Formats: sequence, structure tokens, C-alpha cells
Amino acid sequence: MPLTFRKSFRIFPGVRLNINRRSWSVTLGASRGPQHTISSNGQRTTSMDLPGPFGYRSRSRRR
Repeated sequence: MPLTFRKSFRIFPGVRLNINRRSWSVTLGASRGPQHTISSNGQRTTSMDLPGPFGYRSRSRRR
């Protein structure tokens, strides 16, 4: 089984710095509602949790 590393730091309310073995990312937004994540490897994710089984996630990648 491979070893994994992931750590998340809360910088300000609504702003998190996420670090793993290969990259880092910054997440903007509260734990509920819309969130926007920007990763060091060029991936951008916008997501929103909605009540019930509904949710939204959009991913894009810089070229």
C-alpha cells in the first residue's frame, strides 16, 4: 500500500491552503455553499453543495 501525504491549513475564515505530495492548492469559500479551488498544477475547480443529492462541480485546466 503506497503512503500518502495531505495536509490542510486554515489561513483565514473561508480560505484554506491544501498541500499534498505532488502539489498545493488554495480553496476559497465556506465549507457549505460555493467553493473555488486553484491548484499549482493548473487545475481550477468550482463546486457547490446543494441540499439533498444535488451538487455541482466544474473543472478546467490551464494549457
